[in-house]
Amino acid sequence: MSADRGQRVLIFAPIGRDGPASAELFRGASLEAVNCRSLPELVSEMSAGVGAVFLAEEGLFGKDTAPLAEWIASQPPWSDLPFVVLTSHREQPAVVAWRRDIVALLRNVSLLERPVQPITLTSAVQSAMRARRRQYEIRALIAAREQTAQELEKLVVERTRELKEANEQLRLEMNERARVEETLRQAQKIEAIGQLTGGVAHDFNNLLMVISGGLDMLDRQTDPNRRRRLMDGMVQAAQRGASLTKQLLAFSRRQRLRPEAVDVAMQIGGMRELLDRSLRGDVHVEFDFPDALWPVEVDPGELELVILNLAVNARDAMPNGGTIVVRAENLPDLNDGEIAGDYVRLSVIDTGVGMPPEILSRVFEPFFTTKDVGKGSGLGLAQVHGFATQSRGTVRIKSQVGRGTSIELYMPRSLNPASKQRHLIDFNRAVRPKKNGQGQILLVEDDDEVAALVGEMLGQLGYEVTRAASAAAALGALADGRSVDLIFSDIMMPGGMNGVELAREIRRRRSDIPVLLTSGYAEAAIHEAETAGIQILAKPYHIDELAAALNAAKSTLQIDTQSRRSGSLLNS
Repeated sequence: MSADRGQRVLIFAPIGRDGPASAELFRGASLEAVNCRSLPELVSEMSAGVGAVFLAEEGLFGKDTAPLAEWIASQPPWSDLPFVVLTSHREQPAVVAWRRDIVALLRNVSLLERPVQPITLTSAVQSAMRARRRQYEIRALIAAREQTAQELEKLVVERTRELKEANEQLRLEMNERARVEETLRQAQKIEAIGQLTGGVAHDFNNLLMVISGGLDMLDRQTDPNRRRRLMDGMVQAAQRGASLTKQLLAFSRRQRLRPEAVDVAMQIGGMRELLDRSLRGDVHVEFDFPDALWPVEVDPGELELVILNLAVNARDAMPNGGTIVVRAENLPDLNDGEIAGDYVRLSVIDTGVGMPPEILSRVFEPFFTTKDVGKGSGLGLAQVHGFATQSRGTVRIKSQVGRGTSIELYMPRSLNPASKQRHLIDFNRAVRPKKNGQGQILLVEDDDEVAALVGEMLGQLGYEVTRAASAAAALGALADGRSVDLIFSDIMMPGGMNGVELAREIRRRRSDIPVLLTSGYAEAAIHEAETAGIQILAKPYHIDELAAALNAAKSTLQIDTQSRRSGSLLNS
């Protein structure tokens, strides 16, 4: 539909001279007028374009108005075509009812009653045309809005597609980055494992060389003094192996610690003689402990080993001598993201050569060392890091080349009072073996060589030994009714039942028999045993340690038995 056709006035007055006369009147008022001679022609011209319609009501009498009603009802939302209807003054009920129906059909109607003045008719049609032009303006606005919406939707679709492509590209890049990072982590793990296993293999092969070579030379050596030197060398190698294993467990935070409230000033201050023996004469140690220093919750024996380790490292970092300061201070309400709470900072400060950044970043790696071959295993600081972390603290290191190093241990404050006596570990204790009369021991051990050695050790301590290779065999031996005074079992064994489960079953069947367990390393089972109150002797152990552990197991059972009996008497 053209814009010109939308400005037309359609006339439908087929009776008399009303049609031609009104057309001439409208043209005189500069309106384009089209005179339609039939109702179908009117509907057809309306479809072609129309501004307003002038009707004489008598033209609709008896006509089929359904096409007209259909056109009016199908108008778009913006359109409401105005009709100007010329009526008569006839007021018969039938005419009034019919007129009411026609008004309802046409919807937007202005009624003019005959006789009507030309200026009134022209003014009414012009007003209808102005209203129609407003409708066309609304149509144009709607069309513009729809076009804008379509363009916006197209832009949204295009932008969505671009974002989808960008997101897909980002996802691919993230996946690639994750793959590269995982590959890097795996490479770093392999490198760390290689360094770790290489260091372990190197150190243990040296130890095994001393032991295997010494055993081979014992049979070839008749001089008692040389045999004794060989034996001493093998014993030292075995002790170094046990120490290396302990350092590995400390580094991996799998070492069994026994934390308690420790007075740092008294515990570390009591090490002066030990430190003086371990350091050179040109290296001096100074302690700086405040009077109101808090107790800390750590394993006292491991704390001493850590301080000794750090002091020896500081000594080696001062080839021309110097001073080592061991300083402690309270840190209330510490919160640095890694640890939070009340802590005590214990620092070991030297005036040595210091370390450059590339060395400083690797000092806690296992088997990383700057010392000459044979001068250190590279596990010292790794052990310190493991101890600090396992003690719910942390360790930090500060160093500058030429200005020394400070290693800081952060240890949690203990709310329990510390013991007034320094914790002592007697490494030189000796138990005199007894030849007989100690009782019957059921040894549960699946390794034949270990069982043979432990059987000899138990025999030296005066015990008669019966061996079982599994938990099931041990339970079978008990079921036979043989006399057993104590059961000594490994934790990790084949057959589906470990040492802890065996101990529980023995307690259920024979609560009068004490049980002692041993293990080289089995963290989960060890924790389970400690929870159940079952004593454990860590491998490797000396004969005096074995004797002490056996006596402790028997004593603990006697105390528990007496406590149960006392409870029974009190409740009776």
